Amino acid sequence: MLHLCFSRGFWMAALTVMLVVLSPPLALARDTPPHFLHLLKFECHFFNGTERVRLLERQYYNGEEFLRFDSDVGEYRAVTELGRPDAKDWNSQKDLLEQRRAEVDTYCRHNYRILDTFLVPRRAEPTVTVYPAKTQPLQHHNLLVCSVTGFYPGHVETMVMLETVPQSGEVYSCRVEHPSLTSPVTVEWRARSESAQGKMMSGIGGFVLGLLFVAVGLFIYFKNQKGRPALQPTGLLS
Repeated sequence: MLHLCFSRGFWMAALTVMLVVLSPPLALARDTPPHFLHLLKFECHFFNGTERVRLLERQYYNGEEFLRFDSDVGEYRAVTELGRPDAKDWNSQKDLLEQRRAEVDTYCRHNYRILDTFLVPRRAEPTVTVYPAKTQPLQHHNLLVCSVTGFYPGHVETMVMLETVPQSGEVYSCRVEHPSLTSPVTVEWRARSESAQGKMMSGIGGFVLGLLFVAVGLFIYFKNQKGRPALQPTGLLS
């Protein structure tokens, strides 16, 4: 079993990972089963710009979080029994705790100022679709889903789901407000009976079939035109 031990600092942890990857004696580490994994994550949470900042250091083993440092708490807390020894040890190291607490400014706010010029002003308009969760006839209980994807920043106001019994001819709408939009977006979903849907599909099918016949006719026409010999111009008799 290969055990990776991360040191105190973030950069030392990164250096440790680099050494593990580059060292030839540990080349067999790629064959280590996936459940022998130690993951270290640093998260910066910003509220109203940098007015309030929260730093989280989260450590995982076997895909389960076992230890966490929360700047709002100011010390390490064990998430599972596995993290109790480390939490006790690291909380006794006052210099380490002071370093972690200071990283709210030296790490989070520092990187925010770097990214502020191009990331914070970024805007991406959401894509909104409304659809029934199940494909079934009207008059049956169904769940209408309003899907909002691809937006930035993360704050969005929307009505996500509507649980109802759709009636033929009714119109259901989803209204979305987001900072990237100059005005709210409203997407509609119209309930159609099976007969109406059948007529619509028949109309679409007939239209496509008509286009196909027109395309075939034009193809045959131009093909015949190319096969005919060109007419020679007739000269005037003197």
